[in-house]
Amino acid sequence: MVEVTLHADMDAFYASVEQRDDPSLRGRPVVVGGPGARGVVAAASYESRQFGIHSAMPMVRARRLCPGLVVVGGNFARYTEVSQQVMAIFEDVTPLVEPLSLDEAFLDVSGAVRLFGSPVQIGQLIRDRVREELDLPVSVGIAPNKFLAKLCSGKAKPDGLLHLRADEVHDFLRPLPVGDLWGAGPKTVERLHRYGFKTVGQLADVDRRTLERVVGAANGAHLHRLARGEDSRTVVPHESAKSVSAEETFQDDLDDAVVIEREILALAERVGRRLRRSSLAGRTITLKVRFHTFETITRSTTLDLPTDRTHDLVVTATALFRALRLERARVRLLGVGVSNLSEGDAARQLLLGGDARWEDAERAADRASDRFGGRAVTYASLLDDEDLQVAPTRDDISHPGGRP
Repeated sequence: MVEVTLHADMDAFYASVEQRDDPSLRGRPVVVGGPGARGVVAAASYESRQFGIHSAMPMVRARRLCPGLVVVGGNFARYTEVSQQVMAIFEDVTPLVEPLSLDEAFLDVSGAVRLFGSPVQIGQLIRDRVREELDLPVSVGIAPNKFLAKLCSGKAKPDGLLHLRADEVHDFLRPLPVGDLWGAGPKTVERLHRYGFKTVGQLADVDRRTLERVVGAANGAHLHRLARGEDSRTVVPHESAKSVSAEETFQDDLDDAVVIEREILALAERVGRRLRRSSLAGRTITLKVRFHTFETITRSTTLDLPTDRTHDLVVTATALFRALRLERARVRLLGVGVSNLSEGDAARQLLLGGDARWEDAERAADRASDRFGGRAVTYASLLDDEDLQVAPTRDDISHPGGRP
């Protein structure tokens, strides 16, 4: 059986969902992100990209580039819901689906060709279903391995499909700029250019040891393999999450311990709910603090038993913060994360006989939130949390391996 890897990548996912749900935004330059002075662009529609706007750009600069820019705060719960619908379509085609994030995944469709036709027909089937059922665009790359499939989906954007056959790999790669290779960041590209390497073909032709001397042994060997179209990684479906976290960047620095602890509570509440919804529990709780100088520190502790209870996360993360003994230090960002994960049901078995009142209360709050939206039931100290000015929230469920 010939291995066929497909990479499906939703186009400007967050912005596309916003444009779909609000037809008045269609055709307009839209970005998702924080509107404040410290806000950054989390996603940019293709209409806004025509002005040079891209993700991770400061919102102030984005507004300067496009005075008519529409800024949407974002709804990550909604994006997660739509992502699950997208992944369900992928899994209708093949069980071998490896999600990389909310908006992209690798699929091994080698075993699906007998049922659904050629790889191109499978790719078009996926595109058609996502468009017809969810009214969203998706770009698809099809190639002999993961690196090439992801490269092809990027070249197919927006809203396209590109199929690279094995006998076309050599001619396809050679003229591409070295920056197209995964792992070739700005500093690596600058160094390669300094030594006269501008194209992928030049990297493929040079002796591997020479390339290793230019950019280091590991990176040189890695880039040499990719330049020759080699990637031995397989599609690994449904990898278990390594961590669940949430963090916020504040528009104004925080230096009041009471306010900071309230924010730790809010972050812990989000993480706790996401753990319970994912049927996960964890033992290691981490607090992340970034100061106004951009210095970042993390502190963590490991519990005897795994937990998914917000109460446990709050108590532990707050204790980690108090142990820092900060004297009115100006805090720019806070984060709370849980790692060393296990199945939530198994964790609860270990807690049998303990005080279940916090767990019962939190699960009742979860049900109310799911039914009525927002913070239908929450901690009293968070009722005025709307007063805090924050940049876009970053909520993550991190998986092994990261992005290719």
